[in-house]
Amino acid sequence: MIDQAITPEIVAANLFGLAGKTILVTGASKGLGQQTAKYLAAAGAMLVICGRDQQRLEQTLTSLAGIGHRSIIAELTDMDKLMNVAVECGKIDGVVHCAGIRGLSPMKLVSEAHLSEVMATNYISPVMLTRHLLAKQLIVNGGSIIFMSSVAALSGTVGVGPYAGSKAALIGVMRPMALELARRKIRVNTLCPALVETTLTTEDRPWFDEISKRYPLGVGQPEDIAQACLYLLSDASRAVTGTVFAMDGGLEYA
Repeated sequence: MIDQAITPEIVAANLFGLAGKTILVTGASKGLGQQTAKYLAAAGAMLVICGRDQQRLEQTLTSLAGIGHRSIIAELTDMDKLMNVAVECGKIDGVVHCAGIRGLSPMKLVSEAHLSEVMATNYISPVMLTRHLLAKQLIVNGGSIIFMSSVAALSGTVGVGPYAGSKAALIGVMRPMALELARRKIRVNTLCPALVETTLTTEDRPWFDEISKRYPLGVGQPEDIAQACLYLLSDASRAVTGTVFAMDGGLEYA
């Protein structure tokens, strides 16, 4: 007999809620990382947020719903500090790798220094942080790992070669990792957002308004990405791993 007290609202809260889970969010001092942290906290998660801007990170921390959240100030391209982040965060149920840089440059002008910086920030740092968390058995069985890639990794766009390459590398490492961790029921997935409306992307308003016409469902909002992260961290996605989740609003690729 079905328990009449188990309502659809309770089922949804249990499936999509994060009560009792501890989640690490990098790049939480602004943009997608900040918005994601707010959504996850509102869903009941206890957060460990990481960033390199102490003032902004503290602003994020004080804005989070709930109690018990912590912040870690660190430059993740510094491998010693990255190791410390893994140690300080302790046991977690999931991690969202939001930290990253744009890295735009025509290929004929790419310098070794620029390419190294982009790869270190967008690829090496999230992969090595994950490696340390796994090596120290800090991600619990049944946990979830989310890499933040980009539709730039799936389509060709002029001037984004270094950035697209670093984001494509995340997709390449994600799939073998998902297979390796399946025995522990740890899920590994990659989000690929297209253009998201932020203060950075709207600095050139005429350009933004023109490119927005290529998005049938409209340009993405930070909360769209946060909601996708909520799904991939929750028990509702317990059978989802090794996926590349494109969030492009129906973008018409040129």
